[in-house]
Amino acid sequence: MEDVYKTIAEASKAIYTEKRSRFIAYAIPVLSTRDVKNEIDKLKKEFYDARHVCWAYMLGADRLEFRSNDDGEPSGTAGKPILGQINSNELTNILVAVVRYFGGIKLGTSGLILAYREAAADAIREAGIIEKTVDIQISFGFEYPFMNDVMKIVKDLEPIILEQSYDLNCSMTLEIRKAKFDELSNRLEKVESLSFIE
Repeated sequence: MEDVYKTIAEASKAIYTEKRSRFIAYAIPVLSTRDVKNEIDKLKKEFYDARHVCWAYMLGADRLEFRSNDDGEPSGTAGKPILGQINSNELTNILVAVVRYFGGIKLGTSGLILAYREAAADAIREAGIIEKTVDIQISFGFEYPFMNDVMKIVKDLEPIILEQSYDLNCSMTLEIRKAKFDELSNRLEKVESLSFIE
């Protein structure tokens, strides 16, 4: 079961010039379509005088949610080559947007495809590619006398403790990589008094 995915380390910017047209490319980490929309809106405000703001994004560890947009460029000459760079680097949770300022010389279909592809590739290179694990959260409650049983499991499997409260009734929220999730929940199930919280 694959529980690792590639994304970018940080937002980046790259500038590519072709026949006096300027392509300003941004690679931005995103987690939702709302993030994508916010980032595109910001770029459109900042570069209100640009002729095109073309983009593509990919979301989710399974890389099943994606879209591209040519923003007025001839169909398939901007969004697709940008998405192609995201795909060839096997990235997800990323938005790549390219702002174009027209330089007065037409680039033609192949020229546009090349320029958008190179601009996107430069921005991705600048951002740096990292690997992340797919993590799952689990929340549960238990009675205080069973604290040692729970803490032994936490010590063995080393999940991240996101929240914890110790009282007569204790509760905890843990995060662990997908590959170890079943083992964690199976071991927790055996702890007396413990119940999972949806």
